[in-house]
Amino acid sequence: MNLNLYGYGPEEDRKWIILDCGVTFGDLTTPGVDIITPDPRFIAERKHQLLGIVLTHAHEDHMGAVAHLWRQLECPIYATPFTAWLMRDRLAEHGLLDQVALHEIDLHTRFELGPFDMQLVTLTHSIPEPNGVIIRTPVGTVLHTGDWKIDPEPLIGASTDVAALEAAGEEGVMAMVCDSTNVFTEGESGSESDVRDNLIELVGKQTGRVAIAAFASNVARLETAIRAGEANGRRVCLVGRSMHRMTQAAKAVGLLADCQPFIEEEEIGYFPPDKILLLCTGSQGEPRAALSRIAEGSHRNVTLNKGDSVIFSSRIIPGNERGIFDLMNRLAERGVDIITERDEHIHVSGHPCRDELRQMYAWAKPTTAIPVHGEYRHLVEHAQLARDLQVPNAVVPRNGSIIRITQEGASIVDEAPAGRLHVDGNFLTEADAESIKERRRLAYNGHLTVAAVLADGELVSEIDVRAMGVASTHAYDLDDFLDDLAEAADTAFKRLDRRARKDPGAVEEAIRRGVRREASRIWGKKPHVEALILTV
Repeated sequence: MNLNLYGYGPEEDRKWIILDCGVTFGDLTTPGVDIITPDPRFIAERKHQLLGIVLTHAHEDHMGAVAHLWRQLECPIYATPFTAWLMRDRLAEHGLLDQVALHEIDLHTRFELGPFDMQLVTLTHSIPEPNGVIIRTPVGTVLHTGDWKIDPEPLIGASTDVAALEAAGEEGVMAMVCDSTNVFTEGESGSESDVRDNLIELVGKQTGRVAIAAFASNVARLETAIRAGEANGRRVCLVGRSMHRMTQAAKAVGLLADCQPFIEEEEIGYFPPDKILLLCTGSQGEPRAALSRIAEGSHRNVTLNKGDSVIFSSRIIPGNERGIFDLMNRLAERGVDIITERDEHIHVSGHPCRDELRQMYAWAKPTTAIPVHGEYRHLVEHAQLARDLQVPNAVVPRNGSIIRITQEGASIVDEAPAGRLHVDGNFLTEADAESIKERRRLAYNGHLTVAAVLADGELVSEIDVRAMGVASTHAYDLDDFLDDLAEAADTAFKRLDRRARKDPGAVEEAIRRGVRREASRIWGKKPHVEALILTV
């Protein structure tokens, strides 16, 4: 979830630019929330000083929050053609396409935004058109790498623009803000061309239907999967919305131009199993993705059975282990063969390992290293690596750190609000909103509703108790449980004096406490209890 701010000038007249504005994804701790964005309040309060958003590439963690947050920022957006195509698609989904000034800029472009002289530098990554940005200001230059690796044969797009990086290094780079994702891994991340050779060979060994699960945004990998199918006499079918969206974006900028036409899902049954290759979403076990529905047997057009194979041409993103392993087990139960990167060399990372980081520092020669994009332990390790490479200064930031960068070095001088917002249906809510806390409590402890009718200090109806998510057993079923809770509610009411019985608020609170106490005694857990008292 990347959102980087660069500011220049005195505080009362400071100009700002945003580099990237991405999302992260919800988990079991955020029930009902799939997408999480940065909280932009710091820059939203200064949007009259905001010159624009510059996107380095089209991964969701770098551009997925723009459409959600744009109404708070109201500024122009700058992106290269592939990223701009996907950005338009996302803005259209949010009804913003006609409101946003989206500027499509060419690769290698150098342009000015106020005091910022911006130069895009072509890098390699796991998506088309990844860019670093050289940011020149009157007081010096900063290199913002975005996501990158060094791939001598990227298959799609140009290789790393070493000349531009070396030129910036010779000119002088005050600070390099750099990717830390693979800092603990020695060596190099590997080339996409090696994956292509291995995947073609692997698909050729399979006899049934083959499904390849990959990140839809990795267009080079999609092309590799398509070539693997075509090289082995298989027609390719895209399964999953993201696959269609990414291939459309790729074709719009001239990629995938010479691939055979894809077949539709409804046509799969007309082909023998050994003549089909499915390119599927869901490599991370996402429950609504195509591969999960296929594994459950609920996909309306696609089935996989004994003798078929699923090739996971991707890595397991930390935090997704449970979903992926559940998916693999469901496939295995259907007799499907499962092949992962641990079995074959069918995936390479899109982020730099230590040898690549060493090379980048040799090219850019920054005075200060500012590690980003990783957990805090990654940033600390990256800073130490930079020091080992004789970089004079290293600053390890936290979310919200405000860093002053000068020719003499850099230091953290202040802190900005840097929270999270949850995309909760049609609303953007605070990460600590009471609604999320309530959902967590409901998920862990269940819910009880107690209802009764009160007239002149007396209950004139039976007390009705209803439950959601409350446990019971064969020996002590839910009806018995609820009867005992209703009795506890009645007891709590009778303990009130005459004056309190005429106060609906006091009655509600007494009954709520009495029921919660009895539920805890019987069950050993404290459910959320709501008491509803109707007065007549």
